[in-house]
Amino acid sequence: MSGTEKAKAHAEQAKGKTKEAMGRMAGNERMTTEGRADQAKGNARRTKEDVKDNLSH
Repeated sequence: MSGTEKAKAHAEQAKGKTKEAMGRMAGNERMTTEGRADQAKGNARRTKEDVKDNLSH
């Protein structure tokens, strides 16, 4: 996995976890859902890069 894409995936996952936690504390369901979506985007980016790495080896 390229370092840049790995960092982007990790940042999206961390952002999503933070947003989800803040949404739960504030009782804001929309923010909680957005946090989960950000985490899913990070997971998808990471999976895509893992697949690319496996195909190139």
